[in-house]
Amino acid sequence: MKGSTYHRCYCRDAETGKPLGKACPKLGSRKHGAYSIRQELPNAEDGTRRSFNRAGYETLKEAQADLDHVRGLLALGKEDLDDLALVAELLVKVADEKAQLPDIEETRNRLKTGQDLSTRVTVGEWLDTWLASKKIRKSGLTRYECDVRVHLKPRIGHIRVDRLRVSTLAEMFTAIADANEEILENNALRHTLKAELATVPIKGMENRARRKALRAELAEMPPFRRTTGAATRQRIRATLRTALNAAIPEGLITLNPAAHVKLDPATKPKGLVWTPERVAQWRETGVKPSPVMVWTPQQTGAFLDFVADDRLYAMWHVIAFRGLRRGEACGQLWSETNLDDSSLTVTTQLVQDGWEVEESDPKTDGSFRTVALDDDTVAVLRRHRERQRKERNDWGTAWKNTGRVFTNEDGSWLHPGKVTEMFARLIAASGLPPIRLHDLRHGAATLALAGGVDLKVVSEMLGHSSIKITSDTYTSVLPEIAKGAAEAAARLVPLQRKTEAEAHAKAAAAAEKAKRKAAKKAKTKAKKAKPSLSALGETSRFVGLA
Repeated sequence: MKGSTYHRCYCRDAETGKPLGKACPKLGSRKHGAYSIRQELPNAEDGTRRSFNRAGYETLKEAQADLDHVRGLLALGKEDLDDLALVAELLVKVADEKAQLPDIEETRNRLKTGQDLSTRVTVGEWLDTWLASKKIRKSGLTRYECDVRVHLKPRIGHIRVDRLRVSTLAEMFTAIADANEEILENNALRHTLKAELATVPIKGMENRARRKALRAELAEMPPFRRTTGAATRQRIRATLRTALNAAIPEGLITLNPAAHVKLDPATKPKGLVWTPERVAQWRETGVKPSPVMVWTPQQTGAFLDFVADDRLYAMWHVIAFRGLRRGEACGQLWSETNLDDSSLTVTTQLVQDGWEVEESDPKTDGSFRTVALDDDTVAVLRRHRERQRKERNDWGTAWKNTGRVFTNEDGSWLHPGKVTEMFARLIAASGLPPIRLHDLRHGAATLALAGGVDLKVVSEMLGHSSIKITSDTYTSVLPEIAKGAAEAAARLVPLQRKTEAEAHAKAAAAAEKAKRKAAKKAKTKAKKAKPSLSALGETSRFVGLA
């Protein structure tokens, strides 16, 4: 198939307005006009002749390069007429849209895998399509939408899906991490301005002018923002990886770059126990040693004693001892609570989406579980049921029969966010060191392990899919348990130096004992030899007479 480059201009006759073409007197100059290319293509199915035409090249070299590119694409179909027809259709579309010529190797791969050669879907377009197809609970969809809206579409939404590379994603995550410094600086400056505004008196013209200027400066600044930590970046990558995995069977890509980009591992904070030393430091500075803190058994008992008269005491008790999640406690049904059998079964939860609340399945398959109840917890739940029945009678027809174990006074759903706020207020009033509501769950695991419960049983109680999650996240070791383990380990190893040290210690103790005995004996002997006061007086009298 023929192809060529040619030089032409677009000058027109001043009188007729017709193109001068080759008659243009300036056409002999290389700087005048532009270069164009034309490459014949296979005929259409109806026999119509077709060609690829493109103009506007400043140099012959540029024109020739694109002509060679077009010929290289056509060469991909030299052994298969069907492939040649597909390439020709692609070039016709590229010429009509005046789009960039497709990459030869990329086109070769698409031909081999049977993908659509004319695909021009961007990452943003595909993410919208993917989100629209997701059939998951609303809270999970909201998380995906947040990642897409805040991070993915603004940074890579304009890039074609098939041209997304691992290096592109690495640059994106680096940029997200670097933006944290700017966010921290802006937040610090905003805090400084707000603190200054609080110190400026309201009265006085100068003060009012200063306050007005500070408010104007604050209005122009970005609002307080949270930084994007390592865990959030991992979550963003997981969202993109899931979306791109769905693009593979659609023929948009053959390799998922999000699966190969490397990120710093996200480390979850380890739970620390509120020891006396940490409590003292917190009371002095107001700073928690870790985001995840766990009460000692004594502190847990003090809290439960403090809230004994709270109408939701039973919920705090169940979370503290049996480790239910907040949403699971709010969603627990009486129909799934068997007090005669001393057990409850977690089959549903209430989740928060924004500020809206909806019913949902438990978090994971492992979260569907039956939890054994101790006698004390059964007694607490029986008293709670009697109290709820009284509330139902008091409300009469206005009572909302939701079937939940823990409800508002009118029987309606508890709002998980409000439950967290109630817990925080109760802790503040109790004077105990602060923990999160979810940390009661950490404490339940710690108490169970301290009581000698097997790790596998604790994992099943918490609804984890593996023991590793339990051991890595929820096993804060109480000081007395750690001390006992250390002593037990030390007793297992017979050390010679330890035996010698004990012998030296015994010898030193015996010598010290003998020394004290000898000193005591000498003191007694001296006391017997010492003259009495009367004898001394007589001696003085005789000495005076002399």
